[in-house]
Amino acid sequence: MLKRAAFAAAASVFAILSPAATYQVGPGRLYANLQAVAGLLNPGDVVEVDGNATYAGGVIFTRPGTASQKIVIRGIRVAGNRPVLSGATNTVTFATPDVDHPENSASHYVFEGFEVTGGTFRGIYHQADDLTVRDVLVHDCPAHGILGADQGSGSCTLETVEVHHCGNGSSQHQIYMATDEVHHPGSVFRMQNCYVHDGTGGNNVKSRAERNEIYFNWIEGAYYHELELIGPDPVGAPDGWTEGMAREDSDVVGNVLWQRNTFFIARVGGDATGQSNGRYRFVNNTIVAGTSAVFRLFDGLQSIEMHNNVLCRADGGTVNILRTVDAEWTDGEQIAGSHNWVASGATNVPSQWTGTITGASPGFADLSASDPRPAAGSA
Repeated sequence: MLKRAAFAAAASVFAILSPAATYQVGPGRLYANLQAVAGLLNPGDVVEVDGNATYAGGVIFTRPGTASQKIVIRGIRVAGNRPVLSGATNTVTFATPDVDHPENSASHYVFEGFEVTGGTFRGIYHQADDLTVRDVLVHDCPAHGILGADQGSGSCTLETVEVHHCGNGSSQHQIYMATDEVHHPGSVFRMQNCYVHDGTGGNNVKSRAERNEIYFNWIEGAYYHELELIGPDPVGAPDGWTEGMAREDSDVVGNVLWQRNTFFIARVGGDATGQSNGRYRFVNNTIVAGTSAVFRLFDGLQSIEMHNNVLCRADGGTVNILRTVDAEWTDGEQIAGSHNWVASGATNVPSQWTGTITGASPGFADLSASDPRPAAGSA
């Protein structure tokens, strides 16, 4: 018994001290594609994939990294071009084969430097924890561009990601996130410095995550909402989940939200399939509206506040600020806000706002050229 214990301890130390491997993938390399290395990966490993080449989709990662030794899947630009992953039902999957054993999953990954296209159901499928997607272009996926699973998914960060020409109908979206509150409580969906545009269906960004942090993105041209931030889907949630398990909150800061058609900008609370009962904060956003309301409050929410936002229309028309008829307040109506700039004549401006600034024009450089930077003399 002592010998076996000593051997097990030595093996554990060896595993911790083993140097991470670097795998090189590309034409003429030992490994021709990501499928050839996905089953070999261990914590701390790095995979470098040559750019200026196209690789078959259908890549499924299942082996875990750790929080301190993440597995990095990195595209290396060649002649200025990223490697392209193309096709399959799901082009790239970070999987949890058994949601009751999340330790055996593709958690703690960084996926960066790729172009992902043509997945017939999902471009990137997030079903693990602690996934960072960085410097990635996702486009022309006829259903979902990036989708997070109801079960098995934890925290996810999208950073400097571009998504366009994805989505279909009313239920498939350019970005659609969720988190599993049973197996990954406290998870966060963070999206920062991203560009999402020209959706072909659904919403540009829809999230059922426990917490959303939507920071400094440019989001425009959705088929429906630019943002939809709601609660988990009771039908898809794992066993043991209840609506009272967690309150889903959202922080939306420093974004450009531009509706190119007549639809609403943002729906918060719920969508008739799952409600958050949550708290929402919109700060320092530039919002260019359509003819429908900017903020569409729907189903259960606790509160919403808006500070230092600019709300206007590109055509100079009347801005409709707020729709509350479908809201179901958990603790009575709670709306707050301060120092928002609103075009003169706007309707449904919340009476709870203070220090509201109005004017004929926000004084942007050139809205007709999609340049909403404040010009000299802007309020």
